Amino acid sequence: MNREQKAEIIDSLAKKIADFNFIYITDVSTLDSQKTSDLRRSFFNNGVEMIVAKNTLVEKAIEKSEKQFGGLVDTLKGNTALLFSTDSKSPAKIIKEFRKDKTKPYLKGAYIDSDIFIGDDQLDALIKLKSRNELIGEVIGLLQSPAKNVVSALQSSGGKLAGIIKTLSEKPE
Repeated sequence: MNREQKAEIIDSLAKKIADFNFIYITDVSTLDSQKTSDLRRSFFNNGVEMIVAKNTLVEKAIEKSEKQFGGLVDTLKGNTALLFSTDSKSPAKIIKEFRKDKTKPYLKGAYIDSDIFIGDDQLDALIKLKSRNELIGEVIGLLQSPAKNVVSALQSSGGKLAGIIKTLSEKPE
């Protein structure tokens, strides 16, 4: 691979890294070609893009993207596959599902909306993360709850109050 080809790969990776907010770094070594193909298919079917690249090229692409990957750069050893997703949970769920009876793919780390997760032990934490839309929905639900209670109380009290007034107005003097 000549310098121009390496520069193209670095530019392409840097653009992807800059464009995506959910990036996973995994190790898929020791998977045979059939299992790797099955894994790629699972990722593709769930909107996750998998790219295998040399660690030095990935490191240069990270530097070029200007995102702060912190300790994730230290995980770039051995075989490395990058996973790019528009959903924070999908790659973690697929990895966990895929390796029910295997140890690979191994999660080296993840970059989730500027938060850094390092190590395979973070896989369950990544699966439990709530998306931005889920959090917004919960906040809206919490904000609506007191308002619903007030409206409900006013409606029921209003019915009682109207009944009392009607009864009093019909009462003979």
